Amino acid sequence: MPPRARLYKTEAIILRGRKLGEADRILTLFTPTFGKMEAKAKGVRKTTSRLSGHLQPLNRCQLQLARGHVSDVITGCETLASFRGLRDDLDLLSRALYVAELTDRMTADHVQSLPTYRLLLDTLGRLESSPAPDTVLRFFEMQLLDQSGFRPELERCVGCGNALEPVDNFFAPVAGGTVCRQCVPGLAGPRVMTLNGLKVLRLLQRGSYNDVARVNVPPALAEEVERHLRSYIIGVLERNVNAAAFIDHLRREGARTKIEV
Repeated sequence: MPPRARLYKTEAIILRGRKLGEADRILTLFTPTFGKMEAKAKGVRKTTSRLSGHLQPLNRCQLQLARGHVSDVITGCETLASFRGLRDDLDLLSRALYVAELTDRMTADHVQSLPTYRLLLDTLGRLESSPAPDTVLRFFEMQLLDQSGFRPELERCVGCGNALEPVDNFFAPVAGGTVCRQCVPGLAGPRVMTLNGLKVLRLLQRGSYNDVARVNVPPALAEEVERHLRSYIIGVLERNVNAAAFIDHLRREGARTKIEV
């Protein structure tokens, strides 16, 4: 990671913010050059602040910063992309916040990762334009796991090491991936993995986004794939992702509305 001068500029996507004192805010940023970092936005919570509209979560910005003793301070900001389409749709917003939270939890501070920055930026753009936002999320999850060093094993049984037979097998998040029928007894929390579910997960792991977007995945199969990835992510983080519960809540509300109509 290149050293930072006393005054410097960087592009960044704002992942989240938290209040500091009466008027300031600490922002968690993901940058292409410095990785994930925190910076202080002084006076940004005042109604007269010229920066408050720019320094919103999910915004892509060009920032000017000054090095500080504890945290660097934002002295200027230009919005490069606000992803307005995500903010105008609550379902899309919930997914975008999930992407930001997962990026925050899966990445270490001050570790440069241009591929992860590009994945984050591409994912926000795809969520804004894709007719299949959940497909966008599944691709993002698998690629982020790979880039973060938590690539699940999908080719061989994590128990015996043998290549998987083309039949229904099992997925064991605690063990790190797929398990054959012979090795599943005694494992904690294995889930049945259908052959088609394994094929979709392998496509998410090996293929490009365009490859994945061309595949029509039936709802039941999409739910299976989401369950496997969700359980694996919880195992890696040793906790749930808060925004995932928000997505589930909106789905339940949407289903209830359809039934009532």
